[in-house]
Amino acid sequence: MFTTTRKAKGMNKLSNILALAALSAMVIAAPVRADDVKAGDLVISQAWSRATPGGAKVAGGYLTIENKGAAPDKLVAVSADIAGKAEVHEMAMDNGVMKMRMLDKGLVIDPGKTVKLAPGGYHLMLQELKGPFKQGDKVPVTLQFEKAGKVAVSLDVQGVGAQAPGGGGHMMKNMPDHSGMMKQ
Repeated sequence: MFTTTRKAKGMNKLSNILALAALSAMVIAAPVRADDVKAGDLVISQAWSRATPGGAKVAGGYLTIENKGAAPDKLVAVSADIAGKAEVHEMAMDNGVMKMRMLDKGLVIDPGKTVKLAPGGYHLMLQELKGPFKQGDKVPVTLQFEKAGKVAVSLDVQGVGAQAPGGGGHMMKNMPDHSGMMKQ
């Protein structure tokens, strides 16, 4: 009886060690999350947008792009079936005035760097919307990179006033919210 109990304790210890080793390997490997999209050396994560009020013809798209490679890549275009027009934009201060402009030469993602497209900075501009974005929807968009090629991602639609995926993040005061812009 003593040897049976001792064997059981030994097996229990061994299985605990193996489980811990497997868990450690998973943490060290830092796998791509289920919602992340890998394309070449790029990892695209946290893709989201805001719900649009009735009649809105414009929405912003936000995401994070990490370049795990040794060479730069460039986001050169974006397309979406739900929008008549889609562009990569930047908002920045110019002589004390917030200005938005299309990045007609694309957005470079340097090697080993992460670029965050977020309200008040770089973002996807989806114009001439063919329908509203409703909270809980997933809006498919296609990103076109110079090296990684075309990459399909889905924007998770958050609430109208969301500042980050899941409604978290910090408020960016005095930053325009394009989701409510009406076509003139």
